[in-house]
Amino acid sequence: MPSEPSSDVVADAVADAAAGAVAEEQHVLDTALARQAEILQQIRAEIAGAAQDRTEAVRVRALQQRHREIERAHDGLIFGRLDALDGTARHIGRLGVREVDEDAEPLVLDWRAPAARPFYTATPLDPQGQARRRHVRTSGTTVLDVNDEPLHGGAQTDLVGEGALLAALDQRRTGQMTTAIATLQREQDDIIRADAAGPLIVQGGPGTGKTVVALHRVAYLLFTHAQMSEQAVLVLGPSPRFLDYIAQVLPALGETAVVSATCDTLIPGVSVTRTESRVVSEIKGRGVWQSALEARVASLQPSERELTIRWEGEDYQLSPAQIAQALRASAPGRSYHAGRAVFTEHVHRLLTDAVVERREAIMAGMEEGFEDILAGVDKKSGAEQDVGPVTRSSSQDVDGMLSEEEVEDLRDRISASPLVAAAVTGWWPSLDPGQVLQELLEDASGLAFLSDQEAELVAGEPRGWASSDIPLLDAVADLLGEIQISQIEGEFVADRARRHRGWVYGHVVVDEAQELSEMQWQMVVRRCPTRSITAVGDIDQAEASHRHTTWAQAVHGAFGDRWTAAELTICYRTPREVMELTAPILRKAGSHNDPPRAVRSSGVAPWQQTVDAENLPAAVKTAVLELQGRWAGGTVGVVAPTNRLGELAAAGLENVPCLSAPQAKGLEWDAALVVDPDGIAAEPRGWNGLYVALTRCTQELGQLVVS
Repeated sequence: MPSEPSSDVVADAVADAAAGAVAEEQHVLDTALARQAEILQQIRAEIAGAAQDRTEAVRVRALQQRHREIERAHDGLIFGRLDALDGTARHIGRLGVREVDEDAEPLVLDWRAPAARPFYTATPLDPQGQARRRHVRTSGTTVLDVNDEPLHGGAQTDLVGEGALLAALDQRRTGQMTTAIATLQREQDDIIRADAAGPLIVQGGPGTGKTVVALHRVAYLLFTHAQMSEQAVLVLGPSPRFLDYIAQVLPALGETAVVSATCDTLIPGVSVTRTESRVVSEIKGRGVWQSALEARVASLQPSERELTIRWEGEDYQLSPAQIAQALRASAPGRSYHAGRAVFTEHVHRLLTDAVVERREAIMAGMEEGFEDILAGVDKKSGAEQDVGPVTRSSSQDVDGMLSEEEVEDLRDRISASPLVAAAVTGWWPSLDPGQVLQELLEDASGLAFLSDQEAELVAGEPRGWASSDIPLLDAVADLLGEIQISQIEGEFVADRARRHRGWVYGHVVVDEAQELSEMQWQMVVRRCPTRSITAVGDIDQAEASHRHTTWAQAVHGAFGDRWTAAELTICYRTPREVMELTAPILRKAGSHNDPPRAVRSSGVAPWQQTVDAENLPAAVKTAVLELQGRWAGGTVGVVAPTNRLGELAAAGLENVPCLSAPQAKGLEWDAALVVDPDGIAAEPRGWNGLYVALTRCTQELGQLVVS
């Protein structure tokens, strides 16, 4: 009976196989990178050729955008491979890389292509015709290692690429989110590839990858629906800090037709300059403002009264009946300024008709007088003298009628006249959205849709825009109507959309969507009337002033019952040791949801230390230094009650974010220090805030309780 090979022999064989696999993948990566360089060179040549022709400006922009997308997908070009049971091997990457022969199988299959989907959905329980999934880890142009996962007869697990996933989750955090296309899980992939025809509301607890799913869904939709690239996609986040955190994800996925913003920054040229109480913020966030603002703007439209316009030294009166006709033609379905533009065109026509009618009446009188004169001359000269035909040197007909060309010229001159424009503007003035809203907010008597006490609170606010004013201002600007913005030559679609308040996007993604008020949801719908919207969030982490405790309450005003629900149930980020603390917190927050199931353990038990208030800053600094020492190369974050942030700022915490619970939402660090958890719980909606604070870490959680 042959002897068993020694452990050294087995180890050598495993090492040789691993080295061979790395060499194999290195060859594929080298080939793909070389082909990618050829494609980039071809695009540059096309850009140079097309740039000589002004009519090719649109094509040049498209080529430039494509060049940028391919360049940005250089790092990590290949991250996976699928080996099918029939022997077919496909490499999966950030972007597809085609062969010179376009009919041949691509060198690299785009991760969003239908054929790549088994990379995210195949498991040993459901191999989907695949024998093996391989994760390829690279750095720049070098393959570092591979991780093979048998899919036919392998271990039974509900995780996809468990080894690669857990290795990625254990990596140190850098302060910026990275792509997760190599480790997306099946429930995440299902949401990423879900139909985009209507609103999709995704509920997910801490660490379930909500933001990862939302951003990768953007990349998938832009790949799958070409028209979205022409309209751009809007990504709404809760704060500028959060947008900075996710800023590298979509460019790394090769996507550029994306505008990132917060609700506060959606109106170009308008910024938040003051804070306000939660009470006033809640009042201004209610959906009732939409109908109230509609009524307010409608009341500003002029009534059916006479309009006098001076033209070439003479006054012309347009009667109330004529004005009423023009108003009826201009009103239906139009904004204030769009209706005014249509009304102005009608006024130009009515004034033209009045001028023509007056001139023709004068000419008719002149003709009649001239005929009387001629009759007298004929009578005096007698029948013996023939005066012959009378010649008129006018381009008008004998009856005094103006020609069509003359009427058209008159109408053009009236339309271009500054005096006529001034008369119309004086009768129907242009309005500034800010002024209209400010006048309403300062007039308690005009806020009849609120209680007397609420109206006094709103009217008593100082000037300047608060966050809750932005949706109201947006609604007024929409009701008044847009000023057309010209396109800048060579401008990318995202840049133009960013400049244009009324831009209509192909899709909108909302992160931390549980924070939006009813009026903020109206802002979202305004920018995507088709309601092709993906909203991700955790209703149990809501901190905003409204009191929505279910998604049905939160989105009813915007979508009614026409929305689809999805849920992320697995927590990948937060370790099991921490998630075990959260169930009692959720109960105190009034939630009926179960916390997500954590799939990993960090091996580090959460700890708690009691300190007195006087020594708190020093204790925080000591704890942070200890955490930084244990998690060198990673990140540490501090979460504290809002009223303690000032004193902690003096603790000398260098390069360590010290944030309130709302500010920390959506962020993650290797280690998190929660300062004064009782103080966080005592804040408005504090149990929700504490739930947020406790779930920011990927490895270690510490708490400093103030005695």
